[in-house]
Amino acid sequence: QVQLVESGGGLVQPGGSLRLSCAASGITFRAYTLGWYRQAPEKQRELVATITSRGNTNYADSVESRFTISRDNANNTVYLQMSSLKPEDTAVYYCNAQILILGTTRNFWGQGTQVTVSS
Repeated sequence: QVQLVESGGGLVQPGGSLRLSCAASGITFRAYTLGWYRQAPEKQRELVATITSRGNTNYADSVESRFTISRDNANNTVYLQMSSLKPEDTAVYYCNAQILILGTTRNFWGQGTQVTVSS
């Protein structure tokens, strides 16, 4: 059974920092592309950052230079370090694990963790 469990969300003031974690089980973690997505109220889910099995990273323009995605294959965990947080970063953040096998994409999602940026 595949599980992705996020943690680390909470309330933070503008300009503050948070680190999200996502612990995975039930998958060959090192083979997957991992990502963080977010969904604000009444908005569509959007990509925040991804990291491939080789460690290549990609970021949304809105978070470039403020957020850093990293992975620890030994502990099956992916992180999102968020700095200089803005109110518009407020959203539920979801962890994603994706792999392409024989032409079919397999996607797994966590349950989400709330991040609220407010004074």
